Amino acid sequence: MDDPGRSSAAASKAAVGSEKEQVGCRYLERQGLRLVARNYRCRLGELDLVMRDGDTLVFVEVRFRRSTRFGGAAQSVDGHKQQRLAAAAGHYLQSHPSPLACRFDVLAIGAGDQIDWIKDAFSVE
Repeated sequence: MDDPGRSSAAASKAAVGSEKEQVGCRYLERQGLRLVARNYRCRLGELDLVMRDGDTLVFVEVRFRRSTRFGGAAQSVDGHKQQRLAAAAGHYLQSHPSPLACRFDVLAIGAGDQIDWIKDAFSVE
């Protein structure tokens, strides 16, 4: 039996996530980046934003936390999440080849839409 409260909560969480991705995208565009793709999904994972920063293709993970009680937004991008992002980025590059250098950024959004942009947040071997 479906739990209507749970599906409502999941829908609300998705709506907040989408809103924060918009906030993040607008912030990065004001910093001079250009949107290439949004919410790229494949069987390996999802890329919130794919942007171009000059001669660099940037895969951006947008994370939102209302509070730091269980760790901040940036800390939530752990090793497992990094592997999924790298796999999704590899899939993206197979279907959208690019001669550009690539990097992974994290956009940590806190309460009041306070933004911490972590450039080159992690690297892939």
